[in-house]
Amino acid sequence: MANRVETYLIPVLFEALQEDRLVTVATVDGKSGGPAIHTISWIRAFDENTLRMAVDSRSRIVENLKHNSAVAIHLLANESAYTVFGTGTILTEKAAGVPVKTAIVEIHVSEIRDVMFYGSKIVSEPKHEKTYDEYAAKKLDEQVLEALKRGADT
Repeated sequence: MANRVETYLIPVLFEALQEDRLVTVATVDGKSGGPAIHTISWIRAFDENTLRMAVDSRSRIVENLKHNSAVAIHLLANESAYTVFGTGTILTEKAAGVPVKTAIVEIHVSEIRDVMFYGSKIVSEPKHEKTYDEYAAKKLDEQVLEALKRGADT
């Protein structure tokens, strides 16, 4: 259903953001003022109004959010394409219990738009794989997901 607008994560999107999912993050570049696009998978819905994502502390996402808190998340779910608009807050730049310097960002959802073009649906969502040691990837994912749950208590 194209052009649907919500102010919170509807249940199907909340559930979609409880698992490993490839999403695109848009921020405002702190240097140029133009759009900056990033791809991440460490993102979870915390509640119907809040997302949390983890990124490398050196990421441009962190620097950009320090200059402008506007953020948009693009995800494919529920046979459609959605843009989640919100305000990003850096909860920590060094999540405890994570061996790599990881920032935790909380996003307060202000609006969600179904942006799929008319008369179509997503028939296959993109999949990704970690290309480094499978055991190390799984362990790091678990540590990061725990840090996302803790949020500011990291």
